Amino acid sequence: MSFFLSGTVAEVEDVTPRIRRIRIAGDSLRDLRWTPGQHVRVRVGTLTLRTYSIWDYAGHLDLCVLDHPGAGPGARWAREVEVGGRVSFTRPDGRFVVRDDAPYHLFVGDATASVAFGAMLRALPTDARVYGVVEAADRLTLPRELTWTDDLLGTLAALDLPDEPGVAYLAGEAKACQAARRHLVQDRGWPRRSAVVKPFWTPGKRGMD
Repeated sequence: MSFFLSGTVAEVEDVTPRIRRIRIAGDSLRDLRWTPGQHVRVRVGTLTLRTYSIWDYAGHLDLCVLDHPGAGPGARWAREVEVGGRVSFTRPDGRFVVRDDAPYHLFVGDATASVAFGAMLRALPTDARVYGVVEAADRLTLPRELTWTDDLLGTLAALDLPDEPGVAYLAGEAKACQAARRHLVQDRGWPRRSAVVKPFWTPGKRGMD
């Protein structure tokens, strides 16, 4: 069995000035097992893979890829991809998913995190308590209301949360994730196990650009 699945680009849409939605369709995507929050690894060059959270799955796969200054091969691939192009990718994987036993859910991250957040928020029951802070100039339309900001940690520190810990999903730039967890643990007294951390990128690190 091949490690990779393959599909064809069915749609390409710029959903914000810097975020491109890429829809991949094909026979290999039928009945794909997926838990919201998981990712796939896409072959963006002959020997180059990049990891992308799944925005949505409904018999086809929707990815949202952020373009930015100094972007690496993944962003260049998304910028140049066209309808009809072939794409190779791995099956969905990852443990960055919502916890059913959370008293409430806290989402903290940047534009790259908002892709996974969208899928995770859609998976929550309508009566689930949700809080969140997202630092991003490009704003995806999310199914629940979160706080958009240009000061992630400052806004998180000022966020009015219940007295008891919930479960936090911290994603995006690696150092920002670490700082957000440190605030929750040291300043708010949360157990470390209550913070689920998924660093998506870090400046200058190959494979996380």
